[in-house]
Amino acid sequence: MGPVNMRLVEQARSIFAELGYTVEGNGPEFRAERAWKVVYVNTVSDTREIPSGSGEFRCFVAQPEDADDLERRLRETDPDYEWAVIVVDGEEYQVERAPPGPRVSA
Repeated sequence: MGPVNMRLVEQARSIFAELGYTVEGNGPEFRAERAWKVVYVNTVSDTREIPSGSGEFRCFVAQPEDADDLERRLRETDPDYEWAVIVVDGEEYQVERAPPGPRVSA
């Protein structure tokens, strides 16, 4: 992934904390856990490399200008995990893809 945007990292951590997850780790990749569910979170400044892995949940947090390319690359790569994309625009965020259901806003 590209350069680290610390504001985006802090926003991602805040979103998961507000949703009741325990957030572990520092930097652009961290782990969020609530009850039985563990989500590996990646903040994205660009989409150079899609993380590999299997049998896990991943959430990518991106800014609006990076979201479409990220989704395209994820669909092309078709990783072996469930994934979602959260787009952060200022103080607002929107879940762009959260399989298997429809889009959701917050």
